[in-house]
Amino acid sequence: MAQILERLAAGEEIGVADLDHGMEVLGHDGFAGTTLGLEWDTLASDRVTAHLDVDERHHQPYGIVHGGVWCSMIESMASIAAALRIAPAGKLCVGVSNATDFLRSHRTGRIDGVATPVHVGRLQQLWLVELTRADDGKAVARGQVRLQNVELSQLGS
Repeated sequence: MAQILERLAAGEEIGVADLDHGMEVLGHDGFAGTTLGLEWDTLASDRVTAHLDVDERHHQPYGIVHGGVWCSMIESMASIAAALRIAPAGKLCVGVSNATDFLRSHRTGRIDGVATPVHVGRLQQLWLVELTRADDGKAVARGQVRLQNVELSQLGS
């Protein structure tokens, strides 16, 4: 993972195919990967992309995607982007706010996400994540996640 962080710090964009290990950092075996189904596409210090193949698992009772899916996708993407940005400093980050707007309903098919930084400071970061339909490029949701940069010793206090 150290090699990946060095490449990101040098301004390289990393394709997920380049990651031969370390997928646990991206939540591949946790909630984002296993439960949600989020797939990471590219990683860079100023942009992270991922996609989600939406199906009936993601629906609320009316047959459209549950808003919590969009919130989860947005928070997962912003959290990974922020974590990769602060990791070279030996810090972690935790989410403190997620404001997600639902723009249009969706039933099935691929959704592409792009996370970009609005502000990266010493103590906090703010990331914008935009989710669009792959088939027509229309926006389905957008959100901002604010994260606190912390030392590992600060967690749980």
